[in-house]
Amino acid sequence: MSRGTCAYMDPSALRYNLQRVRTLAPGARIWAVVKADGYGHGAVQAAQALHQADGFAVATLAEAQTLRDAGINAPILLLEGTLGPLQALDAVRLGCDTVVHQTEQLTCLETMADRLGQQRIWLKVDTGMHRLGISPGQVPDFVKRIQAIRPLQPVNLMTHFASADEPEAPFTSTQIARFNALARALPGVHLCLANSAGVMAWPESHADWVRPGIMLYGASPGFGKTGLELGLKPAMTLTAPVIALRHIQAGERVGYGARWQAERESRIATLAIGYGDGYPRHAPDNTPVWLSGQRVPLVGKVSMDMLTVDVTDVPQVQLGDSAELWGEHLSVDEVASHIGTIGYELLTRVSPRVDKQWPTD
Repeated sequence: MSRGTCAYMDPSALRYNLQRVRTLAPGARIWAVVKADGYGHGAVQAAQALHQADGFAVATLAEAQTLRDAGINAPILLLEGTLGPLQALDAVRLGCDTVVHQTEQLTCLETMADRLGQQRIWLKVDTGMHRLGISPGQVPDFVKRIQAIRPLQPVNLMTHFASADEPEAPFTSTQIARFNALARALPGVHLCLANSAGVMAWPESHADWVRPGIMLYGASPGFGKTGLELGLKPAMTLTAPVIALRHIQAGERVGYGARWQAERESRIATLAIGYGDGYPRHAPDNTPVWLSGQRVPLVGKVSMDMLTVDVTDVPQVQLGDSAELWGEHLSVDEVASHIGTIGYELLTRVSPRVDKQWPTD
């Protein structure tokens, strides 16, 4: 039985944000990224809400298997490719497109060329992020080898941006220029560059495919703005009930380590959510929480199952009232900024014991 701590999901927000992608990149097809359990929202439900995307991108074979087990038959792209022949065969069995970002992966695919079926290969090029990808100088040889095992399919080329969330920084332009120089030597190649930040700020990167992730869920990819400020709609509203109210005197302290001290007579509300639910333990005092129609400050250290907020100025708060940790009224990006992290982390850290509720048709 739920203790009342809940993440409410809004599929209409996902569809709205997908349409924003369509509007910003009207000529591109869309890989909707649903890795990390749909950024904490639930991969299957997110994919179902995003069914108008052209395909789904995941990080692992297990994530692809989850989608297939749920009856999702759309194209799936394995963003990190596979490791070894057994994984490569599983990717074929699941009907996944796969990324090749190193020599060993391509060699493996060459040994099983007759079993690849309709699987498309996406060659990932390192244009400067230095995480995954072959060097630009390796591209001609890799393309020749891919064409040998996939002669009837166009070459698919992709890269990943290091700082597309900083539109004033020149490095993304450098990456785009490096990538386009390779593409010009490969007529008919299919291109994929833009992540969420690329979709929003770098129209010259939209190409044939885009692969938005965080913006689909209504959170910001950067730019010093929240998702709400960027015109996105949050798909998750995380709530927890008030389970205790108490009055304390000026000078009294709250929570582990007695970190917070009341400067006046205060009224403290305890909420049924803590780091066991994914709310960060290191959240500082004054991190905002939305309760009874206004912001109230977190006070004291977050514990495993509970946190405390100062509701002295909100006398109408009662036991059982629902507080919003982030969502419709309070952007996850703003909360993340107070905590010293990013919205991505907060969304993906929501633990399995939080009841995730999707509306039923």
